[in-house]
Amino acid sequence: MPSRRFVSDRRPEASPPQLPSARQAAVIPDYDVEDEATYRALDFLDLDLTGRVAQSVEFDGCHFKGTDLGESVLDKSGFVDCLVENCNLANLRAGDATIRRVKISVSRLTGLQFINGGLRDVSFEHCRLDLATFRFCTLTDVVFSDCNMARVDFTNADLSRARFVDCVLAGAQFSHANLSGTRFTRCELVDIDGVTSLRGAVVEGHNLVALAHTLATALGITIESDD
Repeated sequence: MPSRRFVSDRRPEASPPQLPSARQAAVIPDYDVEDEATYRALDFLDLDLTGRVAQSVEFDGCHFKGTDLGESVLDKSGFVDCLVENCNLANLRAGDATIRRVKISVSRLTGLQFINGGLRDVSFEHCRLDLATFRFCTLTDVVFSDCNMARVDFTNADLSRARFVDCVLAGAQFSHANLSGTRFTRCELVDIDGVTSLRGAVVEGHNLVALAHTLATALGITIESDD
């Protein structure tokens, strides 16, 4: 008998961040972002941190709200047990970085460059992630919910334990990605690249029409109308 491919029914869920109840407000310049600095149990509220360049920065148990980190470079940095709300992270670059037990909501991450990094127990809710890049990243128990992810780039990423719910993924790039077990629920999956990498993914039925056209294009199949 031919072997049957097993698809786990486990639905990836992100564990929430564990923020310390006692935190203090971060003020500038006392808590500006610097190389190899560690920031623990701090509230970064309505701060302008645009264009910062620092390596090996650690944020542990921090709350970011209304803060602007746009255009910053935070390579080899780490975020653990953090809550990010109503922030601007557009065009932030964080290569070889790690994110663990972090919730990001109602934030702008357009053009984010997160390359060769690791995300574990991370949730993105009501965020703009259009043109963001997650190349060569491993996403473990990561959930994207109600996010605009048009033209996001997941080239060579491991998404086997990721979940997308109510997301716009038009023009997304999945070339050479691992999507075996990835779940898509009520998502817009049109004009995606690397569609053959969706082998093993779990997709809701109403997405199949758009996927069929995208797959036909990738295989060079011409679809003619009935008239």
